[in-house]
Amino acid sequence: NAAHQQYLPIEEVSVENFHKHFDTNVLGTTLAIQKSLPLFSDQGGSIINISSVAGKLPMAGVLLYSATKAAINAITISLSKELGAKNIRVNSILPGATETEGATNAGVTTGSDAEKMFITNTPLGRRGQPEDVSKAAVFLASDDAAWITG
Repeated sequence: NAAHQQYLPIEEVSVENFHKHFDTNVLGTTLAIQKSLPLFSDQGGSIINISSVAGKLPMAGVLLYSATKAAINAITISLSKELGAKNIRVNSILPGATETEGATNAGVTTGSDAEKMFITNTPLGRRGQPEDVSKAAVFLASDDAAWITG
């Protein structure tokens, strides 16, 4: 999934910010899933959405991002029920603070106050790496996760 992430206090949220977040994160995810459905065989398959812990545990200043990730969580659960009859599993990965270009662009850089705050609130005491997320995705797409959906 593509994602848009911008940290803004409520006073700075604009209609443009709102649509950028929801168009990219929610509409983009929905349309990507919709367009992929004809590509699945009769044997089914796996859809893996990238959400965020922010969709479950929002923090101050991330209203729009958190709301869109909560929407992706709802999409995932709804579609797991809708598409299960076609043997299509739908799951989400909800990473915490991960070292990505998007996080850097949002101001979460090495040694920053934002990074320190995320690390303090992370049980493993470090930011995630893209490989952490990709390994979870590979597992969810594998036959070892054949009974995991939603």
